[in-house]
Amino acid sequence: MKVLVTGGGTGGHIYPALAFVKYVKEQDPTSSFLYVGATRGLENKILPQTDIPFKTLEIQGFKRSLSFDNVKTVQLFLKSIREAKKILREFKPDVVIGTGGYVSGAVVYAAAKMKIPTIVHEQNSVPGVTNKFLARYVDKIGIAFEDAAQYFPKQKTALVGNPRAQEVGGVAQSTILKNYNLDPEKKTVLIFGGSQGALKINQAVVAAIPEFATKEYQILYASGERYYQEIEESIGMSKDAFANISIQPYINQMMEVMVNCDLLIGRAGATSIAEFTGLGLPAILIPSPYVTNDHQTKNAMSLVHAGAVAMIKDSELTEENLVAKVDEIMNDEALRSQMAKASKEQGITDASERLYQLVKSLI
Repeated sequence: MKVLVTGGGTGGHIYPALAFVKYVKEQDPTSSFLYVGATRGLENKILPQTDIPFKTLEIQGFKRSLSFDNVKTVQLFLKSIREAKKILREFKPDVVIGTGGYVSGAVVYAAAKMKIPTIVHEQNSVPGVTNKFLARYVDKIGIAFEDAAQYFPKQKTALVGNPRAQEVGGVAQSTILKNYNLDPEKKTVLIFGGSQGALKINQAVVAAIPEFATKEYQILYASGERYYQEIEESIGMSKDAFANISIQPYINQMMEVMVNCDLLIGRAGATSIAEFTGLGLPAILIPSPYVTNDHQTKNAMSLVHAGAVAMIKDSELTEENLVAKVDEIMNDEALRSQMAKASKEQGITDASERLYQLVKSLI
Protein backbone atom coordinates (compact mmCIF):
# COMPACT_ATOMS: atom_id res chain seq x y z
CA MET A 1 0.00 0.00 0.00
CA LYS A 2 1.30 3.44 -0.98
CA VAL A 3 0.08 6.34 1.13
CA LEU A 4 0.70 10.05 0.62
CA VAL A 5 0.21 12.06 3.80
CA THR A 6 -0.03 15.83 3.78
CA GLY A 7 -0.47 18.41 6.50
CA GLY A 8 1.53 21.12 8.16
CA GLY A 9 2.01 24.40 9.86
CA THR A 10 1.55 23.17 13.43
CA GLY A 11 2.36 20.09 15.46
CA GLY A 12 -1.38 19.45 15.77
CA HIS A 13 -1.46 18.59 12.08
CA ILE A 14 1.88 16.80 11.93
CA TYR A 15 2.11 14.54 15.00
CA PRO A 16 -1.18 12.67 14.40
CA ALA A 17 -0.01 11.98 10.84
CA LEU A 18 3.32 10.59 12.07
CA ALA A 19 1.59 8.45 14.70
CA PHE A 20 -0.61 6.99 11.98
CA VAL A 21 2.34 6.31 9.66
CA LYS A 22 4.13 4.52 12.49
CA TYR A 23 1.10 2.34 13.18
CA VAL A 24 0.54 1.37 9.54
CA LYS A 25 4.21 0.44 9.14
CA GLU A 26 3.83 -1.90 12.11
CA GLN A 27 0.74 -3.49 10.59
CA ASP A 28 2.07 -3.63 7.03
CA PRO A 29 5.87 -3.45 6.75
CA THR A 30 5.57 -3.42 2.94
CA SER A 31 3.67 -0.13 2.95
CA SER A 32 5.40 3.00 1.69
CA PHE A 33 4.80 6.66 2.46
CA LEU A 34 5.47 10.14 1.16
CA TYR A 35 4.87 13.26 3.26
CA VAL A 36 4.13 16.56 1.56
CA GLY A 37 4.36 19.72 3.65
CA ALA A 38 4.76 23.47 3.23
CA THR A 39 8.15 25.09 2.72
CA ARG A 40 7.82 27.25 5.84
CA GLY A 41 5.95 24.99 8.27
CA LEU A 42 7.07 23.21 11.42
CA GLU A 43 7.19 20.02 9.36
CA ASN A 44 10.56 21.19 7.99
CA LYS A 45 12.04 20.66 11.45
CA ILE A 46 10.17 17.48 12.32
CA LEU A 47 10.13 15.38 9.14
CA PRO A 48 13.91 15.39 8.50
CA GLN A 49 14.25 13.62 11.87
CA THR A 50 12.17 10.71 10.55
CA ASP A 51 12.80 8.18 7.79
CA ILE A 52 9.74 9.29 5.80
CA PRO A 53 10.42 10.74 2.34
CA PHE A 54 9.50 14.42 2.41
CA LYS A 55 8.61 17.01 -0.24
CA THR A 56 7.42 20.60 0.16
CA LEU A 57 5.20 23.07 -1.68
CA GLU A 58 5.27 26.85 -1.36
CA ILE A 59 1.91 28.01 -0.06
CA GLN A 60 0.48 30.58 2.35
CA GLY A 61 -2.81 31.38 4.06
CA PHE A 62 -5.31 34.13 3.35
CA LYS A 63 -5.17 37.43 5.23
CA ARG A 64 -8.43 38.26 7.01
CA SER A 65 -8.27 41.87 5.80
CA LEU A 66 -8.12 43.07 2.20
CA SER A 67 -4.53 42.65 1.13
CA PHE A 68 -2.49 42.28 -2.03
CA ASP A 69 -0.97 39.23 -0.32
CA ASN A 70 -4.25 37.40 -0.98
CA VAL A 71 -3.61 37.67 -4.72
CA LYS A 72 -0.27 35.96 -4.16
CA THR A 73 -2.03 33.37 -1.97
CA VAL A 74 -4.35 32.42 -4.85
CA GLN A 75 -1.43 32.27 -7.28
CA LEU A 76 0.57 30.04 -4.92
CA PHE A 77 -2.44 27.78 -4.34
CA LEU A 78 -2.96 27.24 -8.07
CA LYS A 79 0.76 26.65 -8.55
CA SER A 80 0.76 24.19 -5.63
CA ILE A 81 -2.08 22.22 -7.20
CA ARG A 82 -0.07 21.85 -10.42
CA GLU A 83 3.04 20.78 -8.49
CA ALA A 84 0.99 18.42 -6.30
CA LYS A 85 -0.35 16.69 -9.43
CA LYS A 86 3.24 16.10 -10.59
CA ILE A 87 4.12 14.58 -7.21
CA LEU A 88 1.01 12.41 -7.29
CA ARG A 89 1.78 11.16 -10.81
CA GLU A 90 5.32 10.25 -9.75
CA PHE A 91 4.46 8.58 -6.42
CA LYS A 92 1.19 6.94 -7.56
CA PRO A 93 -0.41 6.63 -4.10
CA ASP A 94 -3.29 4.28 -3.38
CA VAL A 95 -4.74 6.88 -1.01
CA VAL A 96 -4.05 10.47 0.06
CA ILE A 97 -4.66 11.61 3.65
CA GLY A 98 -4.79 15.28 4.64
CA THR A 99 -4.44 16.26 8.28
CA GLY A 100 -4.94 20.02 7.94
CA GLY A 101 -3.04 23.16 7.05
CA TYR A 102 -3.08 25.02 3.75
CA VAL A 103 -0.70 22.61 2.05
CA SER A 104 -3.08 19.71 2.55
CA GLY A 105 -5.76 21.76 0.79
CA ALA A 106 -3.77 21.87 -2.43
CA VAL A 107 -2.58 18.26 -2.31
CA VAL A 108 -5.87 16.63 -1.33
CA TYR A 109 -7.82 18.76 -3.82
CA ALA A 110 -5.41 17.73 -6.59
CA ALA A 111 -5.75 14.07 -5.62
CA ALA A 112 -9.55 14.24 -5.62
CA LYS A 113 -9.52 15.79 -9.09
CA MET A 114 -7.26 12.95 -10.24
CA LYS A 115 -9.77 10.41 -8.84
CA ILE A 116 -7.31 9.14 -6.22
CA PRO A 117 -9.06 8.00 -3.00
CA THR A 118 -8.89 10.78 -0.40
CA ILE A 119 -9.42 11.22 3.34
CA VAL A 120 -9.15 14.23 5.61
CA HIS A 121 -8.57 13.94 9.34
CA GLU A 122 -9.99 16.70 11.56
CA GLN A 123 -8.40 16.86 15.03
CA ASN A 124 -10.52 19.65 16.55
CA SER A 125 -14.15 19.98 17.60
CA VAL A 126 -14.48 22.86 15.12
CA PRO A 127 -12.91 22.19 11.71
CA GLY A 128 -10.39 24.47 10.09
CA VAL A 129 -10.89 26.32 6.82
CA THR A 130 -8.97 23.74 4.79
CA ASN A 131 -10.98 20.71 5.88
CA LYS A 132 -14.26 22.59 5.45
CA PHE A 133 -13.21 23.39 1.89
CA LEU A 134 -12.14 19.81 1.17
CA ALA A 135 -15.24 18.16 2.65
CA ARG A 136 -17.18 18.30 -0.62
CA TYR A 137 -14.35 16.73 -2.64
CA VAL A 138 -12.96 13.92 -0.45
CA ASP A 139 -14.24 10.36 -0.10
CA LYS A 140 -14.05 10.08 3.70
CA ILE A 141 -13.68 12.35 6.72
CA GLY A 142 -12.25 11.10 10.01
CA ILE A 143 -13.05 13.20 13.11
CA ALA A 144 -11.59 13.17 16.62
CA PHE A 145 -14.49 14.90 18.41
CA GLU A 146 -18.14 13.94 17.99
CA ASP A 147 -18.96 17.67 18.00
CA ALA A 148 -17.19 18.05 14.64
CA ALA A 149 -19.67 15.78 12.84
CA GLN A 150 -22.20 18.59 12.45
CA TYR A 151 -19.87 20.41 10.04
CA PHE A 152 -19.45 17.56 7.56
CA PRO A 153 -21.62 15.37 5.29
CA LYS A 154 -22.98 12.56 7.48
CA GLN A 155 -22.48 9.79 4.91
CA LYS A 156 -18.76 10.55 4.59
CA THR A 157 -17.92 11.08 8.24
CA ALA A 158 -16.62 8.62 10.83
CA LEU A 159 -15.46 9.10 14.43
CA VAL A 160 -11.91 7.74 14.46
CA GLY A 161 -10.17 9.76 17.19
CA ASN A 162 -6.63 11.10 17.11
CA PRO A 163 -3.80 8.61 16.37
CA ARG A 164 -1.71 10.15 19.16
CA ALA A 165 -4.14 8.67 21.69
CA GLN A 166 -3.27 5.16 20.52
CA GLU A 167 0.44 5.90 20.33
CA VAL A 168 0.63 7.19 23.91
CA GLY A 169 -1.23 4.12 25.15
CA GLY A 170 1.81 2.00 24.37
CA VAL A 171 4.15 4.01 26.63
CA ALA A 172 5.00 2.37 29.97
CA GLN A 173 5.56 4.05 33.33
CA SER A 174 9.19 4.62 34.28
CA THR A 175 11.51 6.61 36.53
CA ILE A 176 11.95 9.36 33.91
CA LEU A 177 11.05 12.07 36.44
CA LYS A 178 14.50 11.51 37.98
CA ASN A 179 15.87 13.18 34.84
CA TYR A 180 14.20 16.36 36.06
CA ASN A 181 15.42 16.05 39.68
CA LEU A 182 11.99 14.91 40.84
CA ASP A 183 10.86 11.91 42.87
CA PRO A 184 9.11 9.26 40.73
CA GLU A 185 7.15 8.16 43.82
CA LYS A 186 5.56 11.57 44.43
CA LYS A 187 2.29 12.85 42.99
CA THR A 188 3.25 15.10 40.07
CA VAL A 189 1.61 18.01 38.27
CA LEU A 190 2.80 18.65 34.71
CA ILE A 191 2.44 22.23 33.44
CA PHE A 192 3.20 23.37 29.90
CA GLY A 193 1.89 25.84 27.35
CA GLY A 194 3.06 24.22 24.14
CA SER A 195 6.50 24.04 22.53
CA GLN A 196 6.95 27.83 22.61
CA GLY A 197 5.28 28.35 25.96
CA ALA A 198 2.29 30.56 26.83
CA LEU A 199 2.86 33.98 28.39
CA LYS A 200 -0.30 34.10 30.53
CA ILE A 201 0.29 30.60 31.92
CA ASN A 202 3.92 31.47 32.65
CA GLN A 203 2.95 34.63 34.51
CA ALA A 204 0.51 32.75 36.72
CA VAL A 205 2.87 29.83 37.38
CA VAL A 206 5.87 32.04 38.21
CA ALA A 207 3.77 34.09 40.64
CA ALA A 208 2.50 30.85 42.20
CA ILE A 209 5.94 29.23 42.69
CA PRO A 210 6.36 30.32 46.35
CA GLU A 211 2.98 28.74 47.14
CA PHE A 212 3.61 25.61 45.06
CA ALA A 213 6.95 25.20 46.88
CA THR A 214 5.04 24.45 50.11
CA LYS A 215 2.94 21.61 48.69
CA GLU A 216 3.32 17.86 49.20
CA TYR A 217 2.87 17.23 45.47
CA GLN A 218 5.62 18.21 43.00
CA ILE A 219 5.60 20.35 39.85
CA LEU A 220 7.26 19.76 36.48
CA TYR A 221 6.92 23.00 34.56
CA ALA A 222 7.99 23.56 30.94
CA SER A 223 8.11 27.32 30.34
CA GLY A 224 8.89 27.29 26.62
CA GLU A 225 12.36 28.09 25.31
CA ARG A 226 11.69 31.74 24.51
CA TYR A 227 10.60 32.49 28.11
CA TYR A 228 13.03 30.30 30.04
CA GLN A 229 15.96 32.69 30.45
CA GLU A 230 13.71 35.57 31.48
CA ILE A 231 12.03 33.36 34.10
CA GLU A 232 15.37 32.08 35.34
CA GLU A 233 16.60 35.64 35.85
CA SER A 234 13.39 36.93 37.41
CA ILE A 235 13.25 34.34 40.20
CA GLY A 236 16.98 33.73 40.63
CA MET A 237 16.35 30.12 39.76
CA SER A 238 18.86 27.34 40.24
CA LYS A 239 18.27 23.66 39.58
CA ASP A 240 17.77 22.91 43.27
CA ALA A 241 16.07 26.14 44.33
CA PHE A 242 12.82 24.34 45.11
CA ALA A 243 12.93 20.68 46.11
CA ASN A 244 9.51 19.90 44.65
CA ILE A 245 9.61 22.11 41.52
CA SER A 246 11.53 21.49 38.29
CA ILE A 247 11.52 24.25 35.68
CA GLN A 248 12.56 23.30 32.15
CA PRO A 249 12.61 25.19 28.85
CA TYR A 250 11.20 22.22 26.96
CA ILE A 251 10.36 18.54 27.49
CA ASN A 252 11.52 16.32 24.65
CA GLN A 253 9.97 13.06 25.83
CA MET A 254 6.53 14.47 26.55
CA MET A 255 4.59 11.21 26.24
CA GLU A 256 7.00 9.35 28.53
CA VAL A 257 6.75 12.16 31.09
CA MET A 258 2.96 12.42 30.84
CA VAL A 259 2.53 8.73 31.65
CA ASN A 260 4.23 9.35 35.00
CA CYS A 261 2.17 12.39 36.05
CA ASP A 262 -1.12 12.74 37.92
CA LEU A 263 -2.51 16.04 36.64
CA LEU A 264 -1.88 18.05 33.51
CA ILE A 265 -2.19 21.83 33.12
CA GLY A 266 -2.01 23.45 29.71
CA ARG A 267 -3.72 24.63 26.56
CA ALA A 268 -6.55 22.71 24.89
CA GLY A 269 -4.88 21.73 21.65
CA ALA A 270 -6.14 18.60 19.92
CA THR A 271 -2.88 16.64 20.20
CA SER A 272 -2.48 17.32 23.91
CA ILE A 273 -6.10 16.29 24.53
CA ALA A 274 -5.63 13.08 22.55
CA GLU A 275 -2.56 12.25 24.62
CA PHE A 276 -3.92 12.84 28.10
CA THR A 277 -7.32 11.26 27.41
CA GLY A 278 -5.52 8.29 25.87
CA LEU A 279 -3.80 7.89 29.25
CA GLY A 280 -6.84 8.79 31.34
CA LEU A 281 -5.24 11.85 32.97
CA PRO A 282 -7.31 14.58 34.60
CA ALA A 283 -6.46 18.10 33.48
CA ILE A 284 -6.88 21.81 34.06
CA LEU A 285 -7.19 23.42 30.64
CA ILE A 286 -6.55 27.07 29.83
CA PRO A 287 -7.65 27.41 26.18
CA SER A 288 -5.69 29.75 23.98
CA PRO A 289 -7.78 32.75 22.93
CA TYR A 290 -5.59 33.25 19.86
CA VAL A 291 -6.84 30.37 17.70
CA THR A 292 -9.33 30.28 14.84
CA ASN A 293 -13.01 30.08 15.85
CA ASP A 294 -11.98 29.79 19.50
CA HIS A 295 -11.76 26.04 18.85
CA GLN A 296 -9.64 25.33 21.93
CA THR A 297 -12.45 26.51 24.22
CA LYS A 298 -14.86 24.25 22.35
CA ASN A 299 -12.36 21.36 22.64
CA ALA A 300 -12.11 21.95 26.38
CA MET A 301 -15.84 22.35 26.98
CA SER A 302 -16.59 18.95 25.50
CA LEU A 303 -14.33 17.47 28.21
CA VAL A 304 -15.68 19.74 30.95
CA HIS A 305 -19.16 18.40 30.22
CA ALA A 306 -17.80 14.87 30.48
CA GLY A 307 -16.27 15.61 33.90
CA ALA A 308 -12.74 14.92 32.68
CA VAL A 309 -11.24 18.39 33.07
CA ALA A 310 -11.58 21.74 34.79
CA MET A 311 -11.25 24.89 32.72
CA ILE A 312 -9.93 28.37 33.53
CA LYS A 313 -10.34 31.07 30.90
CA ASP A 314 -7.09 32.68 29.83
CA SER A 315 -8.50 36.12 30.70
CA GLU A 316 -9.40 34.93 34.22
CA LEU A 317 -6.21 33.05 35.05
CA THR A 318 -4.40 34.18 38.22
CA GLU A 319 -1.89 32.54 40.53
CA GLU A 320 -4.61 32.35 43.22
CA ASN A 321 -7.22 30.48 41.19
CA LEU A 322 -4.57 28.28 39.61
CA VAL A 323 -3.20 27.11 42.98
CA ALA A 324 -6.73 26.73 44.37
CA LYS A 325 -7.82 24.52 41.46
CA VAL A 326 -4.65 22.39 41.60
CA ASP A 327 -5.11 21.92 45.35
CA GLU A 328 -8.76 21.00 44.88
CA ILE A 329 -7.85 18.16 42.53
CA MET A 330 -4.54 17.01 43.99
CA ASN A 331 -5.83 16.92 47.58
CA ASP A 332 -8.97 14.98 46.71
CA GLU A 333 -8.16 11.41 45.69
CA ALA A 334 -11.80 10.59 44.91
CA LEU A 335 -12.23 13.63 42.64
CA ARG A 336 -8.97 12.93 40.84
CA SER A 337 -9.96 9.30 40.26
CA GLN A 338 -13.38 10.35 39.01
CA MET A 339 -11.84 12.82 36.56
CA ALA A 340 -9.27 10.24 35.44
CA LYS A 341 -12.03 7.73 34.70
CA ALA A 342 -14.00 10.32 32.71
CA SER A 343 -10.84 11.29 30.81
CA LYS A 344 -10.14 7.67 29.89
CA GLU A 345 -13.71 7.28 28.63
CA GLN A 346 -13.16 10.24 26.28
CA GLY A 347 -9.91 8.84 24.90
CA ILE A 348 -10.16 6.82 21.69
CA THR A 349 -7.30 4.41 22.21
CA ASP A 350 -7.72 2.55 18.91
CA ALA A 351 -7.71 5.72 16.78
CA SER A 352 -4.93 4.61 14.42
CA GLU A 353 -6.68 1.29 13.84
CA ARG A 354 -9.97 3.07 13.08
CA LEU A 355 -8.27 5.40 10.60
CA TYR A 356 -6.44 2.44 9.07
CA GLN A 357 -9.73 0.64 8.49
CA LEU A 358 -11.13 3.80 6.89
CA VAL A 359 -8.16 3.83 4.53
CA LYS A 360 -8.55 0.18 3.65
CA SER A 361 -12.24 0.70 2.90
CA LEU A 362 -11.22 2.96 0.00
CA ILE A 363 -8.55 0.75 -1.55
